[in-house]
Amino acid sequence: MIAHRRQELAQQYHQALHQDVLPFWEKYSLDRQGGGYFTCLDRQGQVFDTDKFIWLQSRQVWQFAVFYNRLEPRPQWLEIARHGADFLTRHGRDQDGNWYFALDQEGRPLRQPYNVFSDCFAAMAFSQYALASGEEEAKTIALQAYNNVLRRQHNPKGQYEKSYPGTRPLKSLAVPMILANLTLEMEWLLPPTTVEEVLAQTVKEVMTDFLDPEIGLMREAVTPNGEFVDSFEGRLLNPGHGIEAMWFMMDIAQRSGDRQLQEQAIEVVLNTLEYAWDQEFGGIFYFLDRHGHPPQQLEWDQKLWWVHLETLVALAKGHQVTGQEKCWQWFERVHDYAWSHFADPEYGEWFGYLNRRGEVLLNLKGGKWKGCFHVPRALWLCAETLQLPLG
Repeated sequence: MIAHRRQELAQQYHQALHQDVLPFWEKYSLDRQGGGYFTCLDRQGQVFDTDKFIWLQSRQVWQFAVFYNRLEPRPQWLEIARHGADFLTRHGRDQDGNWYFALDQEGRPLRQPYNVFSDCFAAMAFSQYALASGEEEAKTIALQAYNNVLRRQHNPKGQYEKSYPGTRPLKSLAVPMILANLTLEMEWLLPPTTVEEVLAQTVKEVMTDFLDPEIGLMREAVTPNGEFVDSFEGRLLNPGHGIEAMWFMMDIAQRSGDRQLQEQAIEVVLNTLEYAWDQEFGGIFYFLDRHGHPPQQLEWDQKLWWVHLETLVALAKGHQVTGQEKCWQWFERVHDYAWSHFADPEYGEWFGYLNRRGEVLLNLKGGKWKGCFHVPRALWLCAETLQLPLG
């Protein structure tokens, strides 16, 4: 019965990707005048702001390039990836090779290269685009961006860091989790010794420094030595980040055959859902405090698209590996909530932001933080995973 249900859902995810989500971005996002992509799109796909954000430009290049490489070599997908890659090549970096955060429509910089995640997503984008296009320049750009990430991983904001040095030094889960996934993405382009060293380092850091052994959840920030700090930042739990990090760990475990790591990651996912599920209104809280205090983020109780999508990916992978009934029960529960609240069958794509009660908070399909990434990636990965046999 579950096998039949898995196939049924795989078809649903596949159909939504190809008939609903990708056509939305193909139709509305390409800027034929200035280059690159529009991401600030309202419910019906109309552009409401023309600024361009490096994270989202790079993610869309990656998305269409990876579909060209792993789904089907459709010429239009390669052309869409090239459209963004060309724009980023011309405008994305400063003279030292650091990637900006935001540009205007024509590609003039608006925000300094203050965050290493711009370099992370540029490396992902140009790695997959190089694989799709065979362009040597794309390989060079990908490796340069990846080396930026390695160089800046322990000081990701560099000169733009706002915290006072030495008083309460903290490191973020976001850096090792993204570096782990990025290294897997770029394995084809990296020296084998680099891949093994970085994966071992990031797994150790994520599963040792950031995993809270008392409650089995991922902390968002700890000291450089992995110690807990009783402060707003130190008590912060970001359920979506923790769950996304765990499916990255599952992928690494699958690659190395590390069954213990797989099971540990799945356990963290299930612990997080038990802790972060809103028992009154449904859905997964955006932020929580480790000790139950009021979080400093005023949006803590919102329900966000990417949190639920990354959870579906993690649960699909967890169930496929172990066949655990609890994974499947949670998958069905999160699936029902996500598809009934975020999906927009009338105009395509998914809403991004709901209030606690599950009502649409922002009537948009893309903006400064939401683009062509979490929805299509999750639909693709869920469809692919659900078609695999268990175990």
